[in-house]
Amino acid sequence: MAPIPGSGLAKGLAVTLRTMTRKTVTEQYPDAQPQLPPRTRGVIGLFEENCTVCMLCARECPDWCIYIDSHKETVPAATPGGRDRSRNVLDRFAIDFSLCMYCGICIEVCPFDALFWSPEFEYAETDIRDLTHERDRLRDWMWTVPAPPALDPGAEEPKELAAARKTADKLAAQQESIQQESDQPESAQQESAQQDPAQQESPAAPEQPKPEQEGRE
Repeated sequence: MAPIPGSGLAKGLAVTLRTMTRKTVTEQYPDAQPQLPPRTRGVIGLFEENCTVCMLCARECPDWCIYIDSHKETVPAATPGGRDRSRNVLDRFAIDFSLCMYCGICIEVCPFDALFWSPEFEYAETDIRDLTHERDRLRDWMWTVPAPPALDPGAEEPKELAAARKTADKLAAQQESIQQESDQPESAQQESAQQDPAQQESPAAPEQPKPEQEGRE
């Protein structure tokens, strides 16, 4: 069946008429801030204390926009006769957001949770060189990272929490047993002092001398 001439135009005009009667949804930015989803990929924050300079984020980045510099320091042994250890100390951690494609691979591969997504997106610059954020500025973005969502009530407890709770319960039981053993002698003394004097055995009376029998043969 051949289409009726002008049917496409009529459908387009009908859509236009329907949208003309609806309320606009344009947000008056920047006067009104947009309601962003909780998993918005805005900027990356660095939690420096968790970084071990493993270089996984820099190696896995497809754009090579992460720059990390570090040096090694010797940590003296904690116990006499122990062996000194060496550790990596972070000197520089920078991300060039003019190259970043916001794939999130660096955040996913970080084994120590040192990188986080922040919903902040207002960091445009007039100079492209200012889009390279050093570690101090990346640390400031951590204050804008939202709190993680609550766990599902029906989800299983993490193994780390279960192991920590088991250890804490074991220590509490040991301390309670030690406390009971220390309190046991005092309670025994108190029970003996409160015992009824009538129930205590009286000392044996001395034997009285027998009178001499009269009329001895």
